[in-house]
Amino acid sequence: MLCYVYRSRHKPFTYLLLPEKDNFSRVPLSLIELFGEAVFSFEFELTTERSLVQADPVQVIANMQQNGFFLQLPPGKETHLVS
Repeated sequence: MLCYVYRSRHKPFTYLLLPEKDNFSRVPLSLIELFGEAVFSFEFELTTERSLVQADPVQVIANMQQNGFFLQLPPGKETHLVS
């Protein structure tokens, strides 16, 4: 699965991962407002075998398939999804 990574211009080390480039349609408005301006950073092929620094790739894929996005917060903060 291709994964598109956006960083928050206003919240350091906060990233939004999407399965489709520039498609924020499934991201709740409340999260978009808190996240602020989303700046495209890079894309990569996400597989269950790929090593990620802060998250389990299986969980990231599951969240992106179920919710349409994955929110990664700075280290030390609880990673969660906004319903």
